Amino acid sequence: MLRWLLGGRDVQEPVEKSLILCLGDDQPQNPYTELQVLKGHNDIVRFMVWIDDTRFASAGDDGVVLLWNVQTGERLHELRGHSRPITGIALIPLTYHSQSESCRLLTAASDRTVMIWDLDTGSQIHLLADFQSSVKCLKVIERLDVWLSGADKICVWNNRAELLCKTTCFKDADVSLMIELPKNNIAAVIRKELNNTFATGSHVGELIIWDALDWSVKGFESHFWNVTSQSDKPAEIKISRTPYQHEACIHHLTADRENIFAAIGTGIYVYNLQTKTVIAYQQVAHDSRVLHIAKLPNRQLVSCSVDGSVRLWELQELPPAEPATSGIFSMWGIGKPNKQQTQMAKRKLDCSVLKTLELTGDLIGHSGAVQMFLHSKDHGIVTCSTDHLIILWKDGEKESQLRSKALFHKLEQDDV
Repeated sequence: MLRWLLGGRDVQEPVEKSLILCLGDDQPQNPYTELQVLKGHNDIVRFMVWIDDTRFASAGDDGVVLLWNVQTGERLHELRGHSRPITGIALIPLTYHSQSESCRLLTAASDRTVMIWDLDTGSQIHLLADFQSSVKCLKVIERLDVWLSGADKICVWNNRAELLCKTTCFKDADVSLMIELPKNNIAAVIRKELNNTFATGSHVGELIIWDALDWSVKGFESHFWNVTSQSDKPAEIKISRTPYQHEACIHHLTADRENIFAAIGTGIYVYNLQTKTVIAYQQVAHDSRVLHIAKLPNRQLVSCSVDGSVRLWELQELPPAEPATSGIFSMWGIGKPNKQQTQMAKRKLDCSVLKTLELTGDLIGHSGAVQMFLHSKDHGIVTCSTDHLIILWKDGEKESQLRSKALFHKLEQDDV
């Protein structure tokens, strides 16, 4: 049963109590009731990537890449070659242009090297070491049969690891992210500002919607449904300033055709591209910073946090009878709003069709910050963490059925 608990994480400076949404033991909409812990890394696991339907790769601060079978949890290969923490990985899939007979993996590390691996044999194919600084990001453009590395300069390579071209050096900053735009364009992000094809987000909580063709601003949002009450000024709807260090920072963005989902501080916000308004939110979605979010095909949203939890959310229509304006004010316990504040908030709310983010599942298994996760329709969710562990979260009912079928099949074979 859903319940609101008064609490907060311990920090060095004094903090005010905050309302945190929690789930009880009964989670009927959470299918991931079975977990399997994978051990192999001896430091923080920061990156994971799907190889195919049954395999994925993991990497982190120990400099080792491990290949796993997601069905059995078996460790398939250990890719050892980097001497420092890995800073990026990317898959080079099989393409029509490529002459390779197997998928290949790109890995970059703070030892200023990039390696290309054969994922079927686990062997190293190419070693690139002529970099002046660490490669922070890798981007594969499959249709052009090239890949890019981002460091103090951007380099374009073919799949034979031949350098095709490169930019001039960026002064005092490295490229931290690259995204593909229409007409074979690439946008490079410097100084760790988070970008997406549809939007960019900053460390101060500003969300900008860009037109990828002419670079014009199509939308802007910096007010994310939080009311600050001041006696001498009208109420403003904006991100609150709390004792958390990164409360206003946009840590991650994801999108579908209708909405942009933003991880901001400890909360999750849903921004509608058509109405250019925030249509749903949970200001305290986790007990600490939200690091990664993803929209699933089944209308669910998944988020993970520094607090070690992974949570499942469902975007639902707001019941017509629910008094939305009073609910927003009482959510943070700031007291009964005056008439002017209520009218201002109501006008803001009437501009969009509000929905709610309902917590449907809470996956507790890691003892450290969950860095990211992967989702598969057939195999559930895979999470990695600062506790050096990888956890496979599987549909308990489906796994039970598979075991029953395997048992019946074995009994039939024994009878024969």
